[in-house]
Amino acid sequence: MRTRKDIEELESNTLAPYAMKSQDAGARQHDEPQHEWRTCFQRDRDRIVHSEAFRKLEYKTQVFVIFEGDYYRTRLTHTIEVAQLARTLGRNLRLNEDLIEAIALAHDLGHPPFGHAGEEALNSIVREAKIRFNHNFRSYEIVAKLEKKYPHFDGLNLTREVLVGILKHQTVFDMPGVDIPQQYRDEGPTLEAQIVDIADSLAYLNHDVDDGLASGCIVEEDLMDSTLWQKAVSKVGGRRDGQTQDMFRYQVVKELIDMQVKDLLNATYKRLVALKFKSAQDVKRHKGYVVGFSKSMHQEREYLQELLDEKLYHHWRVERMTAKARRIIRDLFDVYLKNPKQLPYTIYARDKKFSTPQKYAIICNYIASMTDRFAMDEHKQLFGFDGHGA
Repeated sequence: MRTRKDIEELESNTLAPYAMKSQDAGARQHDEPQHEWRTCFQRDRDRIVHSEAFRKLEYKTQVFVIFEGDYYRTRLTHTIEVAQLARTLGRNLRLNEDLIEAIALAHDLGHPPFGHAGEEALNSIVREAKIRFNHNFRSYEIVAKLEKKYPHFDGLNLTREVLVGILKHQTVFDMPGVDIPQQYRDEGPTLEAQIVDIADSLAYLNHDVDDGLASGCIVEEDLMDSTLWQKAVSKVGGRRDGQTQDMFRYQVVKELIDMQVKDLLNATYKRLVALKFKSAQDVKRHKGYVVGFSKSMHQEREYLQELLDEKLYHHWRVERMTAKARRIIRDLFDVYLKNPKQLPYTIYARDKKFSTPQKYAIICNYIASMTDRFAMDEHKQLFGFDGHGA
């Protein structure tokens, strides 16, 4: 039977020099004794999986709001897909898979209901009080203080590398928050964190293609201008006799992912060979990202992303969904702001006085914690059928 020390020794012997070893992990926010059997990153992953915020991802939007159907991806299925992709990439590059999985499972914990439409709506509203909403920072706040499961500290007390990976998560749709705590500002992300960033980009681009086609919001002809799409169709040999539309779509999306993964691994490994990192600390000190695609693949992905932006994200059905989502969030915010005593006692203390920015922050955080389903139910409770708040 392996102990934690046995696993740490195995990491030292098998992982690449530039991988983040568990025994070298940064300190937790609060001192805790080491576990006898699990490494620090294994414990982080387990704490995230058992968090309330993780469970809520099941009923939070990716692109299609839950009332559109059961097939489409939610934040939870997207998160699982990101973790799976990231572990595959990390294994090939001999990185720490437990750290990768912990960051991947936590990277979207801070998303409000209704996806990016919900985030944009909340951020637009709280600007009235000269504050901001950023889901990366919200994810950090959840694991650093909002989850209440331990008697001696708030939050999940995760390791430094996981917290930095959450705070500095970066994709087309995700930018690091401007409110990064001072102690983390000058520390670069590990390769494991960079792998999660790129796996997130891989997952949402290719799986949005899948969901877009399945929904009928886009058709194959919409994507034919994309060189990447054409290559994937060519690799599967086009539509064959006896092949259903669903099967064809699945095979093409699989090829899309496979081509990008191969390119990413080859391009990243070339950079690693050239940079000659001797430790994970070298990676943290390096300016700029190491994990990434070749120039040609990057350009092909960018064009496919632009097609999705035009054809899918601004399709009338998606626009209608996002408009409804913004309306629900605006309505909820306004009715709570007008009478905060409609908020639960645990959210809004009756014996305290709050400034306007504090009220905005309290309401924003409460709405951000909702699932799509809860937000819609709450809207019905408060507005009923007459469209007027209580």
